[in-house]
Amino acid sequence: MSYSRSNPSPRYRELTALYRSLHRDGEKRLGLTPAETYPGVSLLPHLKRIKELIVRTGSTTLLDYGCGKGMQYEPHLLTVAGEGEFEGVIEYWDVDEVRCYDPCYERFSALPEGRFDGVISTDVLEHCTEDDVPWIVAEMFSYAQKFVFVCIACYAAKMTLPNGENAHTTVRPFAWWQDVFSVAGEKHPDVIWKIFAEEHDDGAHEEHGKPVKEPAR
Repeated sequence: MSYSRSNPSPRYRELTALYRSLHRDGEKRLGLTPAETYPGVSLLPHLKRIKELIVRTGSTTLLDYGCGKGMQYEPHLLTVAGEGEFEGVIEYWDVDEVRCYDPCYERFSALPEGRFDGVISTDVLEHCTEDDVPWIVAEMFSYAQKFVFVCIACYAAKMTLPNGENAHTTVRPFAWWQDVFSVAGEKHPDVIWKIFAEEHDDGAHEEHGKPVKEPAR
């Protein structure tokens, strides 16, 4: 069966409810408070990679798809090696707007309207059901006018859901994800996209193959 935003899988609805519970109650097995559970800081290691795409495409508006609690965008002293100090992520990126969306966190659960220059998503897709991944990725592309950047973990998570399941629902090799993005990207030839795979839970990161699809000329 083919699922969609208007007709997601029953498993998608179940997982959304479980993640809402995690946001509300915290991850009790690991002793994480609600504030420590999916605050959004998984974005931070990728600031420079995203900045490169922003500059390259001249982007000024972004959508963070699966932003968690959005704490990554709160004003704070941000030191970027070789580039200096900034008053937070938005100043570093030098963009006009970052819209936050996360269906599992009430504050940001409303679907965005319109389109954005760039769509970013870090530590999100592996939490989605495999049956729903194609339409979720397609939805990301539908919001993007210039680029899509995603970081995906290809390993099991330390965190568990309230029902005891591992929080990484879809653990697939990079090639599988690249195929999903290739299919979605073909329908948006003017949008460049990049996948950054995290293959191990030990800080080892690797970009595979040719994850950047150039826009049509």
